Amino acid sequence: MAAVFELVRLIDRILPPEPWAEGDNIPWDEPEFSQRMLAEHLSQAHDHASRRAAKIDLQVQWIHQELLGGRRAHVLDLACGPGLYALRLAGLGHTCHGIDFSPASIAYAREQAGAAPCEYVLGDVRHTPYGGPYDLVMMLFGQLNVFRPDEARDIVERAYAALRPGGLLLLEPHTYEGVVSIAGHGGGRRDWSASNRGLFSAQPHLLLTEAFWDGEQNVATERFYVIDAATGRITRSALSTQAYSSEQYMALLEGAGFVGLTFYPSLLGEPDPEQSALLAITARRSA
Repeated sequence: MAAVFELVRLIDRILPPEPWAEGDNIPWDEPEFSQRMLAEHLSQAHDHASRRAAKIDLQVQWIHQELLGGRRAHVLDLACGPGLYALRLAGLGHTCHGIDFSPASIAYAREQAGAAPCEYVLGDVRHTPYGGPYDLVMMLFGQLNVFRPDEARDIVERAYAALRPGGLLLLEPHTYEGVVSIAGHGGGRRDWSASNRGLFSAQPHLLLTEAFWDGEQNVATERFYVIDAATGRITRSALSTQAYSSEQYMALLEGAGFVGLTFYPSLLGEPDPEQSALLAITARRSA
């Protein structure tokens, strides 16, 4: 939920912020925000909220052929957004279940599903039951990193419990360097823009953005201040992103019971220069 601010509080803000102290995430669950975010998910002009269709097609083919061996599977997509992966996987014969926090994304996913074997649940992946058993549980596009370490650990453990014996977990988290870059490679980042309409507001506004790196906790935190042009009203949202080394990812997954970890440079199984800040990891629930 975005916080409402007075100008003096912006001037007197805490620098640097404590990770996650100013909210868990940007307001995905607010109906109007989620509708604007849906438009970003569906945009074919950029790969910011979701990848463009051509890239998703290639990634889904890699998941289908290389990870699932072309065999039908029961798939859970955590933080599924508007179902762009689940619907494509269903078209290849898989049965899919998705969970997401955004009401607009879930409404769109349900509408697009039609008669496809896809079920979508509006809910927070930290608390919503996962069901199962699944052949594949996946969490893509860096979503694991936006959760506090204890929450990420709980999500991974619940994913393990939701898999059948021998089932596969697929994560697409940030690289360590990718998280550092969010905060300007540790030096901090500040910028502003003026828009008639944008992700954070449907009205003319100024958007002030700043980002910080916490080297002790290995967390990048972004703040977003929206100043309404007509009223001067200020709202603030914050987003913290946890960085992990490869060794820490291994410890997280092995600590949950996973075995057979494999690291890939991207969700294509090979280096992807367009998405170098992300990697892919697979791990199995022991048989």
